Amino acid sequence: MARTPKTPPRLPLNEPILRPSFRRERRALNKGLYPIAGCDEAGRGPLAGPVVAAAVILDPARIPRGLNDSKKLDAAAREALYEKICASAQVAVAFGAVDRIDRDNILRASLWALARAVKALPVKPRLVFVDGNMKIDCGCDCQAVVSGDALIASIAAASIVAKVTRDRLMRRLALAYPGYGFERHMGYSVPEHFEALARLGPTVHHRRSFAPVAARLAALGAVSDEAVAELLPL
Repeated sequence: MARTPKTPPRLPLNEPILRPSFRRERRALNKGLYPIAGCDEAGRGPLAGPVVAAAVILDPARIPRGLNDSKKLDAAAREALYEKICASAQVAVAFGAVDRIDRDNILRASLWALARAVKALPVKPRLVFVDGNMKIDCGCDCQAVVSGDALIASIAAASIVAKVTRDRLMRRLALAYPGYGFERHMGYSVPEHFEALARLGPTVHHRRSFAPVAARLAALGAVSDEAVAELLPL
């Protein structure tokens, strides 16, 4: 009776861990382009709070070690890197407010905030790398890079600055609006947040154009700006 040949064991793939590098910036520097900025945002998905954009020009001689996509770092690592970035690089942040998000939509508000962050830098960059697949109107050459926060050091630095800035802001909002849990979920769609919306109603910092908030306002009978103002706790 013929034996069924055994499937040979699969060898582990020796794939390198993907980490952001300064290679693209270095190539541009070798072509005489300087300064070079990276920009990214935090907070496109939450139901509450602004979207926060950051732009960073790294000093080629003082690049902080451990830069990575902010989503791949824990809070302590982000905070430590934030301090190093702010101490060694040129940094600017901008906010897309809730009113702008509701008026223009979250994508347009994010792109607007990214452009504002670049324009707020102390010096005007000659080249900007932006995370994603859309360029921004920032007054200089711009390259959009998909997954840029995992590939390009300047974008990774900007992602950290944007995330830490927004998290700090949401913790401040938590002090003003106890019971919503902003200090834990930062305004994202989690069961705790949905429960708080049902129990307390939306605040003025909730995005009315986002479906869960709009549904709660509709349940409360908000049909006009005046009605919404009366319903939102101050």
